[in-house]
Amino acid sequence: MRLKPCCRLQSGSVRGVAFATYSLLGALLLVGQAAPRRSISDGVYSAEQATRGQQLYKVQCAGCHGDTGEGASGPPLVGDTFLSNWSGQRLVNLVDKIQKTMPFNLPDTLSRNQSTDLAAYVLRAGKFPSGQASLNETALTQIVFPAAKSSPAAAVARSGPTLPPPEGNLAELMRAIAFPNANIIFNVQLKDPGTQPKKQPAAAPFDYVEWGSTVYPGWLAIDQAAVALTETAPLLLTPGRRCQNGKPVPVDRADWKQYVAGLVEVGKLAHTASKARNYDAFVGISEKLNDACANCHKVYRDKGGTEGSGATRCQTPPEEK
Repeated sequence: MRLKPCCRLQSGSVRGVAFATYSLLGALLLVGQAAPRRSISDGVYSAEQATRGQQLYKVQCAGCHGDTGEGASGPPLVGDTFLSNWSGQRLVNLVDKIQKTMPFNLPDTLSRNQSTDLAAYVLRAGKFPSGQASLNETALTQIVFPAAKSSPAAAVARSGPTLPPPEGNLAELMRAIAFPNANIIFNVQLKDPGTQPKKQPAAAPFDYVEWGSTVYPGWLAIDQAAVALTETAPLLLTPGRRCQNGKPVPVDRADWKQYVAGLVEVGKLAHTASKARNYDAFVGISEKLNDACANCHKVYRDKGGTEGSGATRCQTPPEEK
């Protein structure tokens, strides 16, 4: 059973003119109230704030990201790759990520002020100028990273993947990847990853599976499950793959492609919410994931037989042959 939220939280022409006037006035007021957008190049942090951030960076961040943000075991925090990753995003998103997910082995241990100071240092390390005022919560929501230009690599990625020949049948692929990782995401409805105690593996006899489940606990496991669903869903389009009953997977059909795209989309939603450590979002995400799976299952899977063995599995709907 999937959990759902319990609550969420004739004179006519004259009236039409008045309504239009009020609507226009309301729109103008909204425009007037819109927060101005500022660039990270506009001197949005103070030198003192960046210096505080630098001292914190040396202790908490340099081991993974390099002494000057050039990257090491962690990604770079300066240069084109960094700017491309944050293209067009608000600076508050970077501060959220620092506060909720960093340091990698001790997430959620930095205060909001510390995370903001670190963001100021990252901007200084990236050669963006300082200003007179320090970053504050209001400013963070107004400041944006520049939009990055598309790279040749991105163009290649958009052209679509070249998939190798399939190793397993459709049922084997689903059991190996989609089934366990979807269940990890469904389980967030029941258990907040941020409050679960870290498991300790048994000392003897050593069990690699048990040990592996303790290496990336809590939200890290949710991050990885979302990535697994998003990145591997296109494998459902591999030419030549067959169902367990021997029928070819209908990879060229428009509805099959739509179902795969739906799984990719919900995987991305789950990854975004997981990176934000947004526990409350996962009730709705679980509903979307359930729908993405069920939409395909009711057409191609749920036709007699179990475990992928039904004779009519993967059969094209009769009315559309």
